[in-house]
Amino acid sequence: MNFGMILIWIAFLTGLGATVFSLAYHLKGRHTHSTNSKKMEMACAISATLSIVLLVAHLLRVNASYYYVYSHSSTDLVWYYRISALWAGQEGSLLLWAWAILAILLLVQYTGQTKELTDTKLMNITRMVSLAIASVFLLILVIKNPFATYTIAGTGIGINYWDPFATLVEVPYGQGMNPLLRNPWMAIHPPVLFLGYAAFTIPFAAAVANLLAKDGRWTNIARDWMRIAWLFLTLGIGLGGFWAYEVLGWGAWYWSWDPVETSSLIPWITATAFLHARTRTSHGEYGFLAPLLAMASFILVVFATFVTRSGMWASVHSWQDFNTEGMVIAIFLAALLGSGGFLLARRYFEDDD
Repeated sequence: MNFGMILIWIAFLTGLGATVFSLAYHLKGRHTHSTNSKKMEMACAISATLSIVLLVAHLLRVNASYYYVYSHSSTDLVWYYRISALWAGQEGSLLLWAWAILAILLLVQYTGQTKELTDTKLMNITRMVSLAIASVFLLILVIKNPFATYTIAGTGIGINYWDPFATLVEVPYGQGMNPLLRNPWMAIHPPVLFLGYAAFTIPFAAAVANLLAKDGRWTNIARDWMRIAWLFLTLGIGLGGFWAYEVLGWGAWYWSWDPVETSSLIPWITATAFLHARTRTSHGEYGFLAPLLAMASFILVVFATFVTRSGMWASVHSWQDFNTEGMVIAIFLAALLGSGGFLLARRYFEDDD
């Protein structure tokens, strides 16, 4: 039985269920979280964690019957490159991203000063939006499962994304990681960048909560996580520059205005602007600009992800041509732009009145 595939499904279904129950409570005017929603959120986080642990175990053992393992791991790789294979492909990196969102959300609710806001409308909406975002990433993983296996299909061998009971075909070796990725920076740059991307979720969700609940305490949630997101994104961009200089030799420069590089720099600029604007929100200033910058930062991160995964721009970072996963991200990006634009426009005209 393919337990990894089942864990991905459980993570998606429980994440979606937690979002729906949280939305139902919000529509009923209740500020506390339902017991069912809490249980589903915890089940989602546990399933995502077990999925990562299991996938890393397959990568370390080079269980090449799994398509992702075959594509990114091999016996000639040292152990830390086999672990790094977790984020060498889009399925593994999305799993890491979704897991990081769920882990950060738990930290927001149960640690630090923000745990005092747990039973408020502000936190309930923040939690609901964050869970919805994690569920979108988990949906992509359901469509293209990182635990897809090689199985007998008709007269040949095919890739199975859906049947957890299918018999695996024994594959004696893995093709290993792309030679350009066999570099020590591979173990550091991608996870740092993805943790930064995940941290942008919380300021975005808190800004949405502020626009809906009109609660000025949203900056208490957004402030520290935007700082963390900014720090990790800064480190990620910097480390990526050193990696590119060493491996690609971009004319003896650390930066080459590659489309994916540039798309990761833009949210860094808006995040920097938010951190400056936030210092004046306690004085009643930037009531519209601060949530705009917080939301724009995350939307631009999703745009950077779309650029990377759609293959629409030629880049050393791009993985593939436009496909179903790219379409899901495009729809997600359009939904963020539409809903975010509506909420911001409503706030703008309310302030104008």
